[in-house]
Amino acid sequence: MRESLRKILLIGVVALLYVGCQTQKAEVNESSPERELIQRIIPGRANEFEVEILASDSTDWFELESKGGKIVLRGNNGVSVASALYFYLTEYCHCQITWNGTNLNLPETLPVIPEKVHKDSPYEYRYYLNYCTFNYTMSWWDWERWEKEIDWMALHGINMPLAITGEESIWDEVYRSYGFTDDDLDPFFSGPAYFGWFWMGNLDGWGGQLPKSWKDSHRELQKKILQRERELGMKSVLPAFTGHVPASFKKYFPDANLKQTNWGNDFDDTYILDADDPLFAEIGKKFLEVQQEIYGTDHLYSADTFNENEPPSDDPQYLSELSAKVFEGMKSADPDAVWVMQGWLFYSHRDFWKAPQIQGLLGAVPNDRMIILDLAAEIEPVWKRTEAFYGKEWIWCMLHNFGGNISLFGRIENVAEHPAEALKDSTSGQLKGIGLTMEAVEQTPVLYELMTDNTWRDTPIDLKEWLQKYIRNRYGSTNADIEKAWDILVQTVYNGQVIRDGAESIIVSRPTFEGYRRWARTKLNYAPVDLLSAWDLFVQASSDFGTSDGFQYDLVDVTRQVLANYALPLQQQITAAYKNNDKEKFGQYRREFLELIDDLDRLLATRKDFLLGPWIADARSWGTTPEEKALYEQNARDLITLWGGADNRLHEYSNRQWSGLLTDFYKPRWEQFFTEVSKHWGNFDQEAFDAEIRQWEWNWVTTQKEFPQEAKGSSTEVAMEFYQKYRDRIAPMTQTLPVINYNY
Repeated sequence: MRESLRKILLIGVVALLYVGCQTQKAEVNESSPERELIQRIIPGRANEFEVEILASDSTDWFELESKGGKIVLRGNNGVSVASALYFYLTEYCHCQITWNGTNLNLPETLPVIPEKVHKDSPYEYRYYLNYCTFNYTMSWWDWERWEKEIDWMALHGINMPLAITGEESIWDEVYRSYGFTDDDLDPFFSGPAYFGWFWMGNLDGWGGQLPKSWKDSHRELQKKILQRERELGMKSVLPAFTGHVPASFKKYFPDANLKQTNWGNDFDDTYILDADDPLFAEIGKKFLEVQQEIYGTDHLYSADTFNENEPPSDDPQYLSELSAKVFEGMKSADPDAVWVMQGWLFYSHRDFWKAPQIQGLLGAVPNDRMIILDLAAEIEPVWKRTEAFYGKEWIWCMLHNFGGNISLFGRIENVAEHPAEALKDSTSGQLKGIGLTMEAVEQTPVLYELMTDNTWRDTPIDLKEWLQKYIRNRYGSTNADIEKAWDILVQTVYNGQVIRDGAESIIVSRPTFEGYRRWARTKLNYAPVDLLSAWDLFVQASSDFGTSDGFQYDLVDVTRQVLANYALPLQQQITAAYKNNDKEKFGQYRREFLELIDDLDRLLATRKDFLLGPWIADARSWGTTPEEKALYEQNARDLITLWGGADNRLHEYSNRQWSGLLTDFYKPRWEQFFTEVSKHWGNFDQEAFDAEIRQWEWNWVTTQKEFPQEAKGSSTEVAMEFYQKYRDRIAPMTQTLPVINYNY
């Protein structure tokens, strides 16, 4: 009797569990964040997929199988399911989704998966974004653009994104609770294009006054961002208090212990509240409490105490006590707080941060409550000289891009091999993840597809084999010639040698007879003539791949790079003509140089990726009054040209090779240079010209003007036209290039 009763109860329990599981699956399939993502990515085919979420405490995993005429995407969370979808799209349908070219030409009948596929990620964390990305690329993004990016993140396995949109609203609320007024806060908040450096305590007020409408609208935008990231299973990293306070702080707290500091880039001093001051803990706690009330929390907090600023003391004990107070401030508001620190300071200020100082800063925080981002591990792996950050959890990150500059460059072999090598290295300590920490996105898609492909593997990537698949997915097919072209790109632009980041064109430099400027660094990591054979092959391949979105982008980008490189020997011929008192040659090369700028502008106008217009229009779209629109446009213009004021030393740091900018800013600037040289032939004064042109540049920054927002012309036709025009000129001219003594 008892045995029969047990059997009846057991059958009942199993039945209930079965029904429960079926109900759960049905809910996920009918309406869920994962289903909605699939609908956004492939709207006409979404009903051919089924989703199964099986929560687990293990590392992230996904499975794929064909079942009942459908493709089953199974995983432990939304990111895993999205990754399963992208794996299917790339491996079985030969598709690709990037910022710069997408191929979603699915076959009429979806390919069957012969046997179940299972993938585990060896990385608990897959981090994304850099404070700078939020400005060099994302300053003007609306929800529609953010939604696309979050989808891209999920497809590529990102589960730990930095999320600092809308933080100005939190700070506004916190400081007003202490009685601060508009008069106090207007000089404090920067303009929207400068938030990254404002949050890091590098500057105050530049690009403001920040309107209330911005604070309100971006509070709501941040809520949407965080909701979407979290419902897909991501854990967002929010900022914590690091001591940066308004200049008016002393008015309300006259006894506060403030440190006056300066970033060193021609901005006014900023003020840092000493961590020993009791107000530090109080304000830090209040900030996190207000932030948590409005945005919630995943218990991950970004805090960079000395971003490109040296501490007042190199005493390890001082650094340890400071670090302990910052962390205690986090814990007082959130007992489960984990500190996420950008390791950039250990790279940028390595002369200060020796082993005792790094150990002092890190040692005060428990190993399981701090995560270090080895921010530029593909350039210089700091983990190798810090005993893997002395026991802390850390993330291997690719930085790659600086300032949003447009340049073909990358350490492609490092990215293919080094994450897995570090994972297997017995000295790598608590390596827990990989990350993308570029200063800007929407460029060089191959590096980002490659880096994120490390997510679901623990072995180095065979680059040659991987590129063959990348090309097929990107262009829809492949052949030996285009694969050879990519081999040349690997050996040239992507070889990662000699220089830290991508070279600029002399075109974007403030005009000079020299071959470079501080932030227009023209030194290449390859011989420019070696890139020509890749250009030959891309142009020849136009008939085979010319309708591919990804190919059109790559064709324009390679052509742009070749022409951008060609500008330097041409400019150096102008220099030689002046030195040799040859006015005829000066006039000839001057005309050719200006014509080259026009041609580059026309080439780039064929791709929306390379247009100035959307950057300006998107900035203005956030304004609710003509004054706000003008302010945002000025922010947008300033960041990519002067960066700051007319005398700012960062001019050209965020230069862009964009159609509209080339002909409206760079070309007129060079025209004025040539005019002044001709007027003062033999007695040209470079310093006097620089002083004068700064005012013209500032006038450009404060001007308002519309630029085209849509591409114009055929990428393949214009690239072919310029190939025929320039191909035979380039090699002979490049051979005349003198040795340039680079001093940077």
